[in-house]
Amino acid sequence: MKRPTITDIAKEAGVSKGAVSYALNGRPGVSEATRQRITEIARELGWAPSSTARALSGGRTGAIGLVLDRPFEVVVPALLDGFPDELLIQVAAGRDAALAVYRRWRAERKVDGVLLTEPGCAAELVRIGLPAVVLGGQGGVPGVPSVRVDDATGAAEVLQYLAALGHRRVVRVAGAAVFADPAARQRAFPAGPAHPEPSADAVRRVLAGRPRPTALVCDTDGLAVAALAAARELGLAVPRDLSVVSWDDTPLCRLVRPALTAIRRPLGELGSLAASVLHDVLAGEATGDVGASRPRLITRGSTGPAHS
Repeated sequence: MKRPTITDIAKEAGVSKGAVSYALNGRPGVSEATRQRITEIARELGWAPSSTARALSGGRTGAIGLVLDRPFEVVVPALLDGFPDELLIQVAAGRDAALAVYRRWRAERKVDGVLLTEPGCAAELVRIGLPAVVLGGQGGVPGVPSVRVDDATGAAEVLQYLAALGHRRVVRVAGAAVFADPAARQRAFPAGPAHPEPSADAVRRVLAGRPRPTALVCDTDGLAVAALAAARELGLAVPRDLSVVSWDDTPLCRLVRPALTAIRRPLGELGSLAASVLHDVLAGEATGDVGASRPRLITRGSTGPAHS
């Protein structure tokens, strides 16, 4: 369906486009009765102001941008639960593609600022004057604050829990986790191996090795589900032969069998805090890094005592 325009409203109301602009932007130049009639017609037609037009007129767009390197259909809705603004999301693979999107958004004034899932683009955004906040990890660039989740504490809690169950051979399967601080997770596994491959191949290779680990800690729910599948293929029972722990605790963790033990990260709170910090940046206020609530370990059927 064609998006209604100011021309459509003017035709329906029998007035000039200028009168419609004055009425919808709260400017003098039309009577109150005309303003009310134009506003009512705009509402009936389903008209909404163009973000580009608002930006060119000197106002803010009211939108914030988020570039992802691949779709995150499961995680992003949890983030949006706490997000009060209009969020423009685009998928762009790799740093160069992401920078191209940021530059275009800046040139077209599509967004007021952006959320970064990693800090690699932060310095360039400062250079082009696009306000930004880093989600999940350290920003490391002056003028680009971050909103963090204490993944190191979450990882330490997982290790303590597994140790109490008798696990001594624990392997982390590292993947492209979203809104995360991979360095913080790595610090929690100083003596243990990490296999940074985003596919089930890494899981199969780890489980086929000797000595075989008794527990896996997976960076994403997708990797954890792959671990369950790989264990079945190899004739391993979960949790009798292998315990599996995941992150984020999306609905996927409760749909599989056995249900996945997981670290529940406060993604809704992360979204709310990120929006608040970015608003402070846009207002020119002094800002710094902010920490969200600590993650919580949710135990389910995929973990149990070590038997080997």
